[in-house]
Amino acid sequence: MLETERLIIRKFLIQDWLDVYDYLSLPEIYLFEPGNPLTEIETKIITQKRVEEDGFYAVVLKAENKVIGHICFYQKEPLDYNTWELGYTFNPKYHKQGYATESATALVNYGLKVLKIHKIVAFCNPNNVSSWKLMERLGMQKEGYFKKDGFFRRNSANEPIWHDSFAYGILEEEKE
Repeated sequence: MLETERLIIRKFLIQDWLDVYDYLSLPEIYLFEPGNPLTEIETKIITQKRVEEDGFYAVVLKAENKVIGHICFYQKEPLDYNTWELGYTFNPKYHKQGYATESATALVNYGLKVLKIHKIVAFCNPNNVSSWKLMERLGMQKEGYFKKDGFFRRNSANEPIWHDSFAYGILEEEKE
């Protein structure tokens, strides 16, 4: 568990499902992410999975004792490279208040300074300006631009709707 001035970053609890549903049921969440808005039952299932697995962390707003988003943070293969990937999704009701920056900064600092992670990487669609600006606020540098790197959806002819990706990274020695 990590704590910042306004937030707690912790493992998920099964009772978090309703807060998770509050944002994972919204269509706008999936503009740059795979999947579709979740039902209550699907949200309960995914929350239970996040309780049981490593890599997903709830971001809790202390003032409301409410999960306002989550951070994905896990070690990539091969493990000897000591490289971790960062991702995040936040409830739009809490956008533009610095919560993503505050929580991701705490996790990146913890990873680089305490866990002695060699490198942290993150990826986003170039059209997701808020995401790549957050990566830059974290001190990450743009390392690549991948054309037609992946797809989450298909068109009416069942053809992939490809998207490009930015790759960002930060090394242990680059963090102040």
